[in-house]
Amino acid sequence: MDTLGGLLDAPRARGAFALRTVMSSPWSLRILAESPITLIAGVSGDTWVVPDIGEPVRIAPGDIAVIRAPDHYNVADSPTTSPTTVIYPGQRCCDLEGNSVREEMTHGVRTWGNDPEGSTVFLVGAYEHLSDISDRLLRALPPVLSMSHADWDSPLVAMLRDEMVKDEPGQAAVLDRLLDLLLTAVLKAWFAQRDANRPEWWRHQGDRIIERALRSMHDDPAYPWTLDKLAAKSGASRASLARRFHDVVGEPPMTFLKHWRIALAADLLCQPNETVSTVAEKVGYSTPFAFSAAFKRVRGLSPQEHRTSALSSG
Repeated sequence: MDTLGGLLDAPRARGAFALRTVMSSPWSLRILAESPITLIAGVSGDTWVVPDIGEPVRIAPGDIAVIRAPDHYNVADSPTTSPTTVIYPGQRCCDLEGNSVREEMTHGVRTWGNDPEGSTVFLVGAYEHLSDISDRLLRALPPVLSMSHADWDSPLVAMLRDEMVKDEPGQAAVLDRLLDLLLTAVLKAWFAQRDANRPEWWRHQGDRIIERALRSMHDDPAYPWTLDKLAAKSGASRASLARRFHDVVGEPPMTFLKHWRIALAADLLCQPNETVSTVAEKVGYSTPFAFSAAFKRVRGLSPQEHRTSALSSG
């Protein structure tokens, strides 16, 4: 697996928030939801993403924006329109006095807005759980990125639009997978087209030594890697690998390996057929106790607590 593939292999939506929004001007939404990642895709009319810090971003039909937590922002018909509706964590929507407006603004299956016949339509897809997105991916992204229809085109937006309003068995799983595909496609195109915005490790991915080390850890996380073994696999000395890896990736090889294993484990723990013991073995820990201790140091909660939370909210 190449380095970009390893980064973009992380998104795994589980019960993601998906909504078709229909609005008539004037309108403005204050977004305080702090979803780890939110995608907004324009269908008709102009939509503006107005971050608290940074320049407003216009989303025309066919354009798409990706917004990273924890920053707050407005979504509006104009950068100057004042919000009248606030979206809180859990996608709770209220007016400025705190009264719920969910019922009056809901217009059928996954359709919401101030006017069911509004001329502005955009799609929202939000990852609701931190465990669905790797920390490394979040660190690689700016608070807001956008891709215009002229620079990037994909049938996935139309597919998401069509599937979003269906009320069929298993539809939530279909939307989760489409959201994963759309996010991966958008980020792949964004990294490829905007060299200046690529993270440091991507700009240096021509370094074959680092590529071999990353691929080794990606492909076989359960192997008992040491710095010496990684250096031998990469064709470098121990000192050279440690220095170059830190310069390119931003952390030592063994620290990266630890975080990679814990990220994989967090994903595996969300699978009902996995146990703490089986996950520990799959990500390279000799005992469930050692795995649990490492997981809690990194994530702040035990594997079982993470598993219970993920399965109950999925």
